Amino acid sequence: MGLLSPKYRRPKYIDREKFQRSDTSLSENDESDESLKSGRSGTLSGIPDALTFDRIINGGTCPPCTIRDFMNYLLYIEHAAENLQFYLWYRDYVKRFNEADTSDTWLSPEWTQEMEDETITRIQKDAVDKMRREPKAAEIFKGTIFEKGASDAVIEDRDPFSTPPSTPGKKDAPSFISNFGIPGRRTPARDAFGAAGAAQPFTIQPFRAEINRVIATYITEDAPRQLNLSDKETKSAVLALAYTTHPSALRSIARSIEDTLRRQAHPNFIRWTICNGNPARVCFAVSLGAGLIVCATIGALILTLSSAPRGYRALFAIIWTLGIATLIAGAKGMCVVLHGLHHRHVRPWELFDTPSSKPSTPDESELEEQGKEGKGNSFDSFGSSNSYEDEPWVARYEKRNIIRKVFDREVWIQEPALRQIQDVIFVQSMLMALLGAGVLTAIFVAVPAGNYF
Repeated sequence: MGLLSPKYRRPKYIDREKFQRSDTSLSENDESDESLKSGRSGTLSGIPDALTFDRIINGGTCPPCTIRDFMNYLLYIEHAAENLQFYLWYRDYVKRFNEADTSDTWLSPEWTQEMEDETITRIQKDAVDKMRREPKAAEIFKGTIFEKGASDAVIEDRDPFSTPPSTPGKKDAPSFISNFGIPGRRTPARDAFGAAGAAQPFTIQPFRAEINRVIATYITEDAPRQLNLSDKETKSAVLALAYTTHPSALRSIARSIEDTLRRQAHPNFIRWTICNGNPARVCFAVSLGAGLIVCATIGALILTLSSAPRGYRALFAIIWTLGIATLIAGAKGMCVVLHGLHHRHVRPWELFDTPSSKPSTPDESELEEQGKEGKGNSFDSFGSSNSYEDEPWVARYEKRNIIRKVFDREVWIQEPALRQIQDVIFVQSMLMALLGAGVLTAIFVAVPAGNYF
C-alpha cells in the first residue's frame, strides 16, 4: 500500500438526487472503466487503491470498510440499498446462468445490443406518437372549465366525460389469460408484461421463476425495492425479459446500477467511513475546538492589556494549536482523541443485536441461500422493502441521552488504508493549527502592552 500525498483530499460528496449517469457505459470505455476502478479520476479522487469498489465487493478489505459496512451505509444512511442488492444478485445470476448444466438454456437466447437499440427506438417512437395525440384533447376542451387538465387527456375513441375504466385488482381478476391462451395466477410480473405490451413468456425457460421475482421486487412500479429507473428503461427491460431470461436482458439496468454504485455511492461511503465519531461526538469536538480558540484569544487579550511581559502571551500558542487542530479535524468528521487510539464509535445499528450487524461477510452461496429465506437480512436478494424504522435499535438509540452518545462504545479500526487516511488528515490539521497559532502568537506578541492593570 503506497503512501498518501500530504495534499490528500477526501472524496467529494456526490448528491444522489443530482447525480447524472455518464453517457458512456462502463463496458464500452476501458479507460473510463479503469479510472472508476482505481478511484483516481474525476469525482473519485481521494480513494486509495486499497479501498476501491472492486476490493470492497470482493471481500479484500477489513472493517469498517467491508461489503457489509457498505450495505449498512446504503441501507441506513443513503437509503439506496436496493442498488447493491440488485448488483450482487445480478453478478451471481450471470455466474449461475453461464455455469448452468441444463440443456434448456437454448430457450433463452442472448438479448443483443441491436435488439436493445431497436426496442428503445420503438419505445421512443411510441412516446412521440402519444404526445402528438395529446393536442387533440386540448382542442376539444379549449374554452371550457376542463381546459386546465386537457393536456393530460388522451382521446382513444371514447367519451372524454365518461368515467375511465379502473385497472382490475387481485379481487376483480384472480386469474390471468396469457397471450398464448394459457390461464394462470395473476402476478406482478404478468401485469408488467401486459402493461408493456409484451407477450407472456414461456414458463419453461430456465430461471423464469427467479426472473419474475426480480421483476416484482426491483422493476415494477411500487415494487418493495424499486430501482430508480426511467419509464424507458423499465419498459425496455420488461420487453427484454419477456423474450429471454438471459443475463443480457438486464445488461442496460446493470450498467446503470453499477455506474451509480461506483461513481456516487462508493465515494460517499469512503467519505463517510473516514469519520471516526458519531454526530454527537463530532459536534462536541467542534465545540471544544472553538471553545479553546476563544478562551486562548481572551487570555491573550487580557495579558496584552495588562503589564505582564510579552513572553507570557506566547504560552497561548499551545491552546491555539490544540483548538485549531481539533476544530479542523472535527469539521472533517474526526475526533482527535479517538484518532489517537485509532478507534471509532460503534454505529447505532451495531450497538444492539440486529440481524444486519453480523460481522462476517457472506459469500455468493450464502447470499443465494439467504435470498431463499426471505426477510431478516439486508443481503436477501428477494426480501421485503428496505425499511428499518421498525428495527429495535432505532427507538432505543433515540432514547440515549446526548452525554451517553458523545462517549459511546468504541472499537478499533482494522482497515490499514483507512487508518492511513486518518493519519494524513490529522497531520494536515496539525500543520494548519501550527500555522494559525503561529500567526496569532506573532500578532499578540508584537502588540505593545496596554498597562491598564
